[in-house]
Amino acid sequence: MVDDPKRKPLVVLAVLLLFSSAEAGSTDRLSRHHCTDFQTANFLRGSKLKVQFLLFTSSRPSCGELILADDSIENYSFNSSLETKIIIHGFRALGTKPSWIEGLVHAILHTSQVNVIAVDWVYGSTGAYPSAVENVTQLALSISQFISRLLALGVSGTSIHIIGVSLGAHVGGLVGHFHGGQLGRITGLDPAGPKYTRASPEERLDPGDALFVEAIHTDADNFGIRIPVGHIDYFVNGGKDQPGCPRFISAGYKYLICDHMRAVHLYVSALKHSCPIVAFPCASHQDFLNGHCLDCVDPFLFSCPRIGLLEQAGVNLRKLPKEVKVYLMTSPSAPFCVHHSLVEFHLQKKRNIVTSIEITFCSNSTKDTAKITIPRHQEMGKRLLAHRVPLCHINSVTLKYLPKNQFWRKDEPSIVGKFCVAPLPLDSNRTTSCLPWNLTLPGNRDISYELPTACA
Repeated sequence: MVDDPKRKPLVVLAVLLLFSSAEAGSTDRLSRHHCTDFQTANFLRGSKLKVQFLLFTSSRPSCGELILADDSIENYSFNSSLETKIIIHGFRALGTKPSWIEGLVHAILHTSQVNVIAVDWVYGSTGAYPSAVENVTQLALSISQFISRLLALGVSGTSIHIIGVSLGAHVGGLVGHFHGGQLGRITGLDPAGPKYTRASPEERLDPGDALFVEAIHTDADNFGIRIPVGHIDYFVNGGKDQPGCPRFISAGYKYLICDHMRAVHLYVSALKHSCPIVAFPCASHQDFLNGHCLDCVDPFLFSCPRIGLLEQAGVNLRKLPKEVKVYLMTSPSAPFCVHHSLVEFHLQKKRNIVTSIEITFCSNSTKDTAKITIPRHQEMGKRLLAHRVPLCHINSVTLKYLPKNQFWRKDEPSIVGKFCVAPLPLDSNRTTSCLPWNLTLPGNRDISYELPTACA
């Protein structure tokens, strides 16, 4: 058979067209899956809302895959059989990408195999804070529509977990409200206070917005909200003045933002490190510090809530009570987790003056201190002491009696009493252990004793 020379150009052309078509399809797929970063907005240009949804997965934790509004989510790396975490940032005064986004995304994907969606609304969150607040409803509608696309794929609403930071926490609350409170979980990381403290529950994050709502409060006296807004509200170090944050305005921007952003860093740390960040229900922070709340019997039936991704924060109740305030202390730096112990001093005889005793736990690498105050005409004082290593790793305890010497009156030169300690939570199976002898503490002198406690 002799080849027809006239057919050769047609065959070559067909092959070229087929190849270029396949190459174009490949290019389309590559362009769709290329990495997209957060937008940068000029805060002088107003606050027009331009929302991006960036998908991160375990296989590409550093690559944000831009999901286009007019495209099917099935064309992306989204796995509808996995849980979905949706991160919503807050107010961005200068129109820049949140510095903590990558750390939070990586921490989540390091902990669990899930879809992570980061909502980029930098354009709508920049400029003046009131204009960002005005964009909240429109943004929440946009996110709600995106979630509806996921639900249409067969994704379960209970598998969706919104993590909202500051103003983003209230956006998450509104999204949950639009879905009838049937989304699985909302975590508010220091939900914003300005414009929201006196808002109605429909306008802000509240326990009705999801099947489980939790909030971590770290700046309740400034940028964060001071009222409870979830089923469980963690008031870290009382919800304000976080250890390790500057206390003077000379520190500049860090002074303004450190307490507020501690909730984010605390949450990331809880996901990255194995040591538990445990909290205890109590009526007030002062009652907690004074050792009046030592367990989680009421209302959690001994299951103390933990910051992190445990289901219902590790609380074993089918129906959770609402707006339960829980308290905890932290260390000044990551991993932030500490152990809480009750320390007590029992005077041999009552005194008609307030008694102060400084208690220090010493391990091979740490020193942690608290002060016990025994009211006048009482024989026992107690306090919580936060320590960075377990109680069984504490080698010794140092006690210092601090006499109240005044010009017209000298305090007693020494006191006698008994020292006791117990790790929290203190339940029916664990009792306070005391040094088996009375201690004589001279004024303003450190006296150290071995603290023999065995690790379980």
